[in-house]
Amino acid sequence: MPEVSTKPYLLRAIYEWCTDNGYTPHIAVVVDSSTRVPMQFVKNGEIVLNISFEATSGLKMENDNIHFSARFGGVSRDILIPVENVIAIYARENGQGMAFEAPVPATAEEAQQAPEQESSAPVLSSVPVSEPEKKPAEGSDKGDDDPEPPKKGGRPVLTRIK
Repeated sequence: MPEVSTKPYLLRAIYEWCTDNGYTPHIAVVVDSSTRVPMQFVKNGEIVLNISFEATSGLKMENDNIHFSARFGGVSRDILIPVENVIAIYARENGQGMAFEAPVPATAEEAQQAPEQESSAPVLSSVPVSEPEKKPAEGSDKGDDDPEPPKKGGRPVLTRIK
C-alpha cells in the first residue's frame, strides 16, 4: 500500500485551528482540468476559496479530494479540489497558515515516460522575517533610513515565496 501524503492531514489540522480560534479558513488552489470550480472567479490559474462552515455545505476534506457546495453569485455550485492542487490554507483575519509547493503540470510526454511515479510529498520551508520585524543592531544610528512601518488595518495578503 502506498504511503499517504501528510498534506491532507496538515490541511485538516489548519482548518480545525482556524475554526477553533474563530478565524475564517481560506484555501488557495491551482486550477487545472481535474479541479471543479466556477471558472469566472479564476485569476492567473488560481482561485482562493472560503471554506468556513458558514460559506460551505457538506464540506469533506478527504485524503485525495476536498469537496463541498458553495454559493457563487447566489447560485449553488458543487466544488471539487484535488488535495495536490491546494497551495495554501490560511486564516483570512491574520494570514497565518501553511503554504505548499505548487503542483508541476505534467506534460503528456512526461506522464508516458514515468507512469508509476507518485507525486512528491509537500515541501515546507521557512519564510524569512520581514524587514519591519527585524531588530536593529545596537549602536546603529540610522534614523533616516528606517523602513516605513506596516500599514494598519486592511486585508492580510498571503505572499508565496519561491
